[in-house]
Amino acid sequence: MLHSPFIVGIDLGTTHSVLAWTAEETVAHGNQDIRIAPIPQVVAPGEVKPRPLLPSFLFLPGSHDVPAGSLALPWSSDPGWVVGQFARERGSELPNRLVSSAKSWLCHTGVDRTAPILPWDSPKDVRKVSPVDASALYLRHLRDAWNHVMARDNPDHLLEHQDVYLTVPASFDAVARELTVQAARAAGLEHITLLEEPQAAVYAWLAVHNDTWRDILHVGDVILVCDVGGGTTDFSLIEVIEEDGALGLRRIAVGNHLLLGGDNMDLALAHGVRAKLAASGTTLDAWQFRGLWHQCRHAKEKLLSQPALDSVPLTILGRGTSLIASTLRTELTRNELEQILLDGFFPDCPLDAQPGASTKVGVREMGLPYESDPAVTRHLAAFLSRHLHGPGMNAPKAPTHVLFNGGVMKPDLVRHRVLNILARWYPSAPPQELPGQDLDLAVAKGAVAYGQVRRGRGLRIRAGASRSYYIGIESALPAVPGVPTPVKALCVVPFGLEEGSTLSVQDRDFGLVVGEPAVFPLLASTTRKEDPAGEVVEDWAGEITEVVTVETELTPTETEAGGTIVPVRLEATFTEIGVLELWCVHRDDPERRWKLQFNLRESSHSS
Repeated sequence: MLHSPFIVGIDLGTTHSVLAWTAEETVAHGNQDIRIAPIPQVVAPGEVKPRPLLPSFLFLPGSHDVPAGSLALPWSSDPGWVVGQFARERGSELPNRLVSSAKSWLCHTGVDRTAPILPWDSPKDVRKVSPVDASALYLRHLRDAWNHVMARDNPDHLLEHQDVYLTVPASFDAVARELTVQAARAAGLEHITLLEEPQAAVYAWLAVHNDTWRDILHVGDVILVCDVGGGTTDFSLIEVIEEDGALGLRRIAVGNHLLLGGDNMDLALAHGVRAKLAASGTTLDAWQFRGLWHQCRHAKEKLLSQPALDSVPLTILGRGTSLIASTLRTELTRNELEQILLDGFFPDCPLDAQPGASTKVGVREMGLPYESDPAVTRHLAAFLSRHLHGPGMNAPKAPTHVLFNGGVMKPDLVRHRVLNILARWYPSAPPQELPGQDLDLAVAKGAVAYGQVRRGRGLRIRAGASRSYYIGIESALPAVPGVPTPVKALCVVPFGLEEGSTLSVQDRDFGLVVGEPAVFPLLASTTRKEDPAGEVVEDWAGEITEVVTVETELTPTETEAGGTIVPVRLEATFTEIGVLELWCVHRDDPERRWKLQFNLRESSHSS
């Protein structure tokens, strides 16, 4: 761990990104003074102002889309692209040039996430970037903004030299985490550690209640972290335990990855407005609808942040020769917003509810694989049933407290809806809300608080690997016509394995062919928490899912002919920065090691 002058936390969000920090000297003196760094950004053509939030939008202008020189920043006179507030606003008018939801694309297994595919579905002549590159550009802007404000007079204060904690959804799998690290390194940030966003929210709450949290929580309590952000819905359970006579915290469950959040809500609002326009005889083409989608995002944020507003006007650019004459004007009302948000995404349902599964059309457009059921509350019911009341539970538990996180959970009406539903599910002891900080800033602040814990101040949540990981191994059975060879799941990383740990499956040898590619399916489970490393699961359908294909080609020695089978053992490291590494190690020559590379272009989850 780097002992730098500052501890920096970065919330790289779907909707916006935040930069928080504290100085090493404050940690040394027992002070938890965590601050938000202002982020200079283009807010209008030729105008740069600092803002606490950096909207996670990238605008790639054409030659005539913005005035020459209008995107200049204090550290770059002609970047050729723009991130932040102006990117979001100008991009809503020219959606074919706007990159949004890059974070959601990072975890989409059906595309090559390192290829230039964004803006998605834009014309061929439009400049494009990969999800990794877009994420790197957001981080690069944060780096340059920090260096401009904090390091102009001292090279030791450059962000590249600081201890940086970068947050990711708890539901991010090994590949999405690795890609996040790649983006950070492309932005020049080498000293990074990954932290799950729900944990960061808890660390932020602990930092605020440093002297009183033990009066609020007691042994046996279970905190439900309900994190609904711009792109994902993330559930985690954290249990209060007793350790060496003192209270401690242990993460006991993480939900599946749910591509469900503010993006879905903005899209639902856009569909509602389009239907209203259609009823009056006005139809929108695909280009105009994409612009309406971004307009609805802005209108939603305005209505939710300003309770006195009854409606927000919407302007949709026309496509005819007379642009002014063909511009469409309508509005999004507060009643429409609340009806779509509450009834569509947070409907009342029983605790035994399950998300609905719709029959998918055999051929569909490529795009983000959003959840087919948009009801967050049904996904929450399934999560709680699976991890607190499911088979194998010694005694059913119930969440005693709720900590909300994510921009979607900021409005009182949304939080109250969830709390009321939880009270109906658990009438004898309704879960109590743990009031948090500003939900836009909590994750970044919590990342800094975690950095303070790593330097010896505060309580560390016992967490580790958020799921069990497995390698698919082919059964040694004779081939049978028309019957695929069964694939077993070999556990290589058990649930909760601590960062910095390495495990080797020593009692099983595997034969690999040198000189030819070897393919391994990487599998994972959030429910099988008791499997030790080396456990082989034969019937794993429903509990274990495939994440991605892992592929490597073993180089033969001079004395080995092509096609030679060498005996290897599997080794897994859950690194200090929170990334999974898998290795093949020669049984008789441990110096011969091959790292298994993630093949990002193929997956059983292609959508």
